[in-house]
Amino acid sequence: MRYHRIPDETVRRLPLYLRGLLLLLEQGQHNISSRDMADFMGVNAWQIRKDFSYFGEFGKPGVGYKIDRLTKEIKKILKLHIVRKAALVGVGNLGSAVLAYPGFRAYGFDIAAAFEVNPRKIGRKVGNIVVEDVSNLQTLKKRKIRLAIIAVPRDAAQCIADVLVKADVKGILNFSPCYIVVPKRVKVITIDIAIDLARLPYYISAC
Repeated sequence: MRYHRIPDETVRRLPLYLRGLLLLLEQGQHNISSRDMADFMGVNAWQIRKDFSYFGEFGKPGVGYKIDRLTKEIKKILKLHIVRKAALVGVGNLGSAVLAYPGFRAYGFDIAAAFEVNPRKIGRKVGNIVVEDVSNLQTLKKRKIRLAIIAVPRDAAQCIADVLVKADVKGILNFSPCYIVVPKRVKVITIDIAIDLARLPYYISAC
C-alpha cells in the first residue's frame, strides 16, 4: 500500500506513536482515546487525529482506538510488518552500542552484519555477529541487505556511503557528523547528537 503527499513531519511522528502504543500493550491496555494517547505521548490530540486521517479511519468516536489494531496499522504503513535486515559499518564505541541495543527488534529490524576497517576488530564476535572486513561490503547485494547504519569517522562516511550505494543499499542511517551525498533513490537519515544538544541552551534561561 502506498500513500502520497504525506508530510514528512507526519512520517516522523508515526514511530513515536508506535513506541507509545507498544508500551501500552506491555502494560495490558487495549483501548485508548486520542486525548489519553496525546497526554501519554506528549503531543496534541488534534495532531494525532490529523496524522491518522491521511491513512484512513482507525478509531471510533466515543470509543477511541483499539491499540493492537492501531499498532498493526502503523507497522504496515511504515513497512515494519516484515523483518528488515540491516548492516552496521563501524564497530567503535558508538557502533558497539548500536549492536548491543535491543530496541531494534521491537520494530522488526535485524542487524545481520557488521563491518570494520580495524584489523584488530575484524573476526571478533559481538553478540551473534562476527565482524567482517569492510572490503566485504559489496556482498550486501547478494545477501539482500538493503538497509545500512554508518558509524564511522566523518572523513570516511562519504566513501562508505558510495560503496553502500553500489551494493544496492536503499536506506542509510548516518551517525557520522557530516552530510553525505547519495542518488535520489537512496534515503538517508542523519542523526547528529551534538547538533541536537546545541539547541538546548537556546531554551534555557541565562543564569
